[in-house]
Amino acid sequence: MNARCRWGLALPGVAALLCGFTPPPQQLPIEARLCLDNGRCIELEVADESHEQSKGLQMRPALAPLRGMWFPYNPPSLARFWMHRTPEPLDMLFVLGGRVVAIEAHTKPCLHLPCRSYGPDQEVDGVLELAAGQAAAQGIQVGTAVQIEAIKTAAPSAPARD
Repeated sequence: MNARCRWGLALPGVAALLCGFTPPPQQLPIEARLCLDNGRCIELEVADESHEQSKGLQMRPALAPLRGMWFPYNPPSLARFWMHRTPEPLDMLFVLGGRVVAIEAHTKPCLHLPCRSYGPDQEVDGVLELAAGQAAAQGIQVGTAVQIEAIKTAAPSAPARD
């Protein structure tokens, strides 16, 4: 181990990984939800920044039922997802125009490269990740209507004036 690693002076990102440090998993706030015809709503973390999308659900424990992560794309794009450093299986739902156009169910974790990529050969305007088996458990299939709605988050309160 070199001196930078030994003394914790490694640079963030790649250098930290080379020194054996693992960054903490990403935990985003619940900012949206998907309500289904069965009356249930899935609470969603929203990965709408490129750095959030690149981390996704890496190193996270299994998602609870009715929880997920939404990856919006504007404009629609060809989305290819992998399971590198994602320890729990996921269902990936690919969405275009408010409908599920493809599902990759029970995607397998991949802790070491190379990893398989998942996704349809068509552009999508969003990808929804759920715990493995949740798409079927909630009755979601190709063709299911999907409307993601933003949840208003409470604004931080201003300090009281004297």
